[in-house]
Parts: sequence; C-alpha cells; structure tokens
Amino acid sequence: MRNERSEIVICGAGIAGITAAYQLAARRGGTGITLIDEREPFTLTSDKGTQGYRNWWPGPDDTMVRFVSRSIDLLEELARDTNNVFRLSRRGYLFSTHDEQRVPELRSTAEGVARFGMGAVRVHPGAAPYSPALAEGFENQPDGADLLLGDAALRAFPYLSADTRAALHVRRAGWVDAPALGGLLLKRALGAGVTFLRDRVTRCDTANGRVTRVRLASGRALDTECVVLATGPLLAETGRLLGIELPIFHELHARVLFHDTRRIFPRWAPFTIWIDPTRLAWNEREGATLASQSATRHLLDPFPGGVHLRPVDGPRGDELFLIWTFHSAPTSPVWPPSFDPQYADVCVRGVAAMMPAMRVYLDGDYRGVTDGGYYSKTADNRALIGPLPVAGAFALGALSGYGIMASQAAGELLALHVLGEALPDYGRAFLPARFEDPRYVEEVKSWGALTGQL
Repeated sequence: MRNERSEIVICGAGIAGITAAYQLAARRGGTGITLIDEREPFTLTSDKGTQGYRNWWPGPDDTMVRFVSRSIDLLEELARDTNNVFRLSRRGYLFSTHDEQRVPELRSTAEGVARFGMGAVRVHPGAAPYSPALAEGFENQPDGADLLLGDAALRAFPYLSADTRAALHVRRAGWVDAPALGGLLLKRALGAGVTFLRDRVTRCDTANGRVTRVRLASGRALDTECVVLATGPLLAETGRLLGIELPIFHELHARVLFHDTRRIFPRWAPFTIWIDPTRLAWNEREGATLASQSATRHLLDPFPGGVHLRPVDGPRGDELFLIWTFHSAPTSPVWPPSFDPQYADVCVRGVAAMMPAMRVYLDGDYRGVTDGGYYSKTADNRALIGPLPVAGAFALGALSGYGIMASQAAGELLALHVLGEALPDYGRAFLPARFEDPRYVEEVKSWGALTGQL
C-alpha cells in the first residue's frame, strides 16, 4: 500500500501543538500539515493549569520577560481580532506579605524585573494614585507594578490579612479561558487546511540522519521530512522514537476547584499569592491525629510560601482555583495521575492564613475537586524549541507551568525554525542544543531550581 504524504507532521494537540499548527498554516500559509494526537485536542495537561499569564520573570536575565511579553502581544492581538472570545483579562498578579523584613526584598526584586522590561515600579502611598484593575478586559491598563505599603495595601485589597505589610500588584498579567483559546486556534488551523488525526505515533523512520516517515498505531504511515514533537509530558518518550534523549524531567502539580459559596473572595480580585511560609492551623484533636501517623506528620511543619488563588469565571459564579506547590519532587508521568488526599485541605488552610475570612470553611467537609497535570521542565526552566540532532525533527515542549502564557511566542518561534526564517534575539536561549555546552550546564546550576516558577 502506498504511504500518505504530509509536509509537516505535528505530534501532540495540546496548546503547543495547536499553536504551532495555527502559526504555520493560518499565519504563514503553510500547507500539507498534519496534527496528530491519540486524545481529543487540549485534554491532557493544557486544560489543567491556572490559565494565567504574567510578564513577571525575576531572572536570571531578561530572556523570559522578552519571550513572554511577545506572547502576550500576540494574545492581545488575537483578543482584539476576535472580540476577546477567550476572555483575556488583565487583573494582574498580587504578591502579598505580612513580614516587614520581606518588603525590601519584594521591592528589590520588582525593580530588577523592571530593568528587564516589565515596566516601572510605582510605590504607594506616593506621588501618583493607585489605579485598580478592570474586572473584565485588558485594554488601557498600566504595565509595570504597583507596590502598596501598609494601609495602602489593605485599602486596595481589604480581603487580605490585617497584618499584611505590603502587596505588589504586577499589572501586565491576568488569565484567559484556555479551552476557548485552544478551540479558537484549532478552528483557525483546521480552516487553513491542517488535518487532525486521532491516532498515536509509534515510530519515526530515518535515513541518512534525516526524518523520512511517521508510523501510527492505526497502521497508517505518513512520508514526511519534518516532524514537530509537541507532546507535553510525553516529550521524552516521543524523543526516544528518534533515538534522542531530551534533558527534561517532570513534576506533578495540582489545583483545586473550590466553590466559595459565601462569596468571601471578591470576584474582582487579581490572582492573589501569599509569599510567606505558613504553618497551618489545626485544632488540638486534629493536631494529635496528624502527629500520630508518619504519613501526615509533615502537615504540622511550616509550608513554603506560594499559596495562591483566583476567581475562575470573572464576576460571575462562585468558583475559585486554589494552588500551592509544596510537592515538587521529580516523578515519572502516570495516567491518570493521582493526588495527595490532603492537598485540597492544605490549600484551603493556606488560603485562610492569607485571608482569615476563609476560615469559615475549615469546619466543613467540602474541600473542592482536585485535578492537575505534569510540568515538563528543563534544568534552566526554559522551553525546548528548535531543531533536534535528527535533521527535520524539531522540539516544542518543556513549557513547565507557563504553557498557556508562552504558547503564542513558542508556536511562532517553532514556525520560524521550521520555515528557516530569521529568529528573534531570544531564540537561541531555547535551542535544545544548549545543554550540550558544559559551561552553560554549570552556569545553570547557580540559578536555582525554582527559576521563573511561582
């Protein structure tokens, strides 16, 4: 039987693969493009995150600020073109602390990100008044960040703990309706001629160091000289089909969908993050029970900073996303993933430390619904975008927890690689080959494991 032909085969129909198809076909007129996934599009990990975006990237240099800022540019352009069908907001990210000693650090970090291109830092009280964010939409909002000190923070965000000493409001930030964004991009890609196959890639043939064919579980085979690996947490596995070991690892990250039935957290609030370490409040009976079992004794220890939450559906509904990354050990992806049974309870208690009014939920049994997915990461927490050692093969992955916010710049950069066009100046920072440089590998070790992660 004669094989079928495809000019470009994209493996994976999450946000990365869909955006690559959109960029190649709808934005650049590419033809003969096939998008392949064994699942329905956008159903593995792309719809399991917080769906947020930010131009807040504290280092080690300005690479990620420029990269994600370009992606936000493209998101805003798409929102304007579609009457904001995917509900791009600009509520911002709010980092808060009750530790007076952390305030100078928060200000210094913000000033560093400002030098990278985030925008100016404004301090309140100060010469200019603080301007609250819009509840809906993204136009005509400031960039940079507002640092609100003491009473200024509590006047602007009265739901925070009364002992809050500072709140930093990052302004070019917010969230999107990620499934709507993915659906829009997929519709435009298909409308531009992309073919979607519900199938699984089982083998990639090569000859003379070049991709020649992709074989599928259904028995079909596609002759091609260009394969894009955009398989999310399956990227390492897919790379091995080409005999390539990619330098990535995985972390399981969870979120809680919580119904705030008492409407305690304002629906207008930004994405709110408590940066202080927290010791959870337990009553005497709960504390004794936890202490009696080795599997739960750790719940009595201090937890790292970083509990955060946001309204899910803008001014409507009562749903919140609660997120707290206190489990981050590398792990192997397992489908479906399973989550710590205590995770939701810990998140609710952490949020109650930041926002005491939430303590009314501690006496009830309801703790929301926990789901999530895997972060695929590199040692420098930067994506892998570009050519692989096998000619005609390209990687688009390791987008960690910033897949939605970086998707548009990532897909664009991938398309430029595939088409042999000029790259932006940040393009080299994402080349898979960077990890072949021993000096770079050593440099990355000094950056810290949480570079760029909230």
